[in-house]
Amino acid sequence: MTYNFDEIIDRRHTNALNTDGFRGYIFHDFEGKKKFPFADEEFVRMWVADMEFAICPDIIQAIKDRADKRILGYSQVFESSFYDHYNAWNEKLYGWKYPREEICFSLGIIPALYQLTNLLLGPEDYAIINTPAYGYFQHPVDYNHKHALHNKLIRDNDGNWSIDFEALERDAANPFTKVLIWCNPHNPTGRVWTEEELHKVAAIVEKYNLWIISDEIHCDIIRQGVEHIPMAKIMPDYKKLIVCTSASKCFNLAGLMFAEIIIRDKHLRDSYIATTDTYAMNINPLSIAAHEAAYQYGYEWLDELKTYLDGNFAFVKETFAKELPKITYQIPEATYLAWVDMNPYLGDVENIPDFMANKAGVLLEGGNALFVDNAKGFIRLNLAMPRALIEKGLNRIVGAIKAR
Repeated sequence: MTYNFDEIIDRRHTNALNTDGFRGYIFHDFEGKKKFPFADEEFVRMWVADMEFAICPDIIQAIKDRADKRILGYSQVFESSFYDHYNAWNEKLYGWKYPREEICFSLGIIPALYQLTNLLLGPEDYAIINTPAYGYFQHPVDYNHKHALHNKLIRDNDGNWSIDFEALERDAANPFTKVLIWCNPHNPTGRVWTEEELHKVAAIVEKYNLWIISDEIHCDIIRQGVEHIPMAKIMPDYKKLIVCTSASKCFNLAGLMFAEIIIRDKHLRDSYIATTDTYAMNINPLSIAAHEAAYQYGYEWLDELKTYLDGNFAFVKETFAKELPKITYQIPEATYLAWVDMNPYLGDVENIPDFMANKAGVLLEGGNALFVDNAKGFIRLNLAMPRALIEKGLNRIVGAIKAR
């Protein structure tokens, strides 16, 4: 089957953050008073990390079938079929399975991070975060009044990102360091860490007896031919490993609020379940149906999506090379997000998202205000949209930069 990823879908007036909530999220303009040269519906939206693509038809059908049961009462994952399809997916794509008793649930990986940082960190303890990082890696640490050490990733002259292992070990050796908040594939750089890199990280984590929370939500959205290796496969017997996954990112199901949180340590698992009883013991039945369908039926749709995204990334790289040649840009190995260094052209612009909204009519995220450290002058472009929209957005961005 061939799916139509070129279809443009109108998302306005659906209570979507992407269309109806951007003012508050990006600009803190919760009352809608900020003036732009563009009407809200005229913006090209390349910001929040959800897709402009229609959901896989098999998932939509599964939601409809579940709704046709006509009762949506209190629900949990009781039936073995969910676990069977989830592990069949992991086995097919990554050669790995997770024991059923270790699989917990959450409204999402971010809510889980809020709970886990509170459970694992004392008042004086530190979590290591590799930066640049998605902002919500830092927010749970701040919210729980804990502390973070920023381990800066290294970017070479060709635009490739790598880990500063010497600095990572130094941070891990700090007696107050208790947790590494790990991200693979990495958001926002799009790195898929190699087996060698993962073994080096694992060795440091084990040497200093740290907890490691491995956020792997982007693992299914990788370039064709790239391999993702689960951290659980690298550390098969390490008890202080927590793995976070979800079909929400790669199948555009974020609004259904569902994630798998795999916790090996029984004491932590019991504590996590106890502290999430208020919500995690009751799961949206439509979410269960949708995620099970994704794991059971979604492979072909995802494969075509990956090929389409590969084309989007190639188009962006070609456009930058032709129109903005000072930009050094490498296509990321994963995610549908382009992390672009705008410093050669906009290094003196304090607020690039504001500049792009006003001068280009493009909504995007970037910089240290929206990401954690090591992000000055960078923007993140969501490329999970029809290529015609990307072309429109890039033309506006190029025009605004050249006009400046």
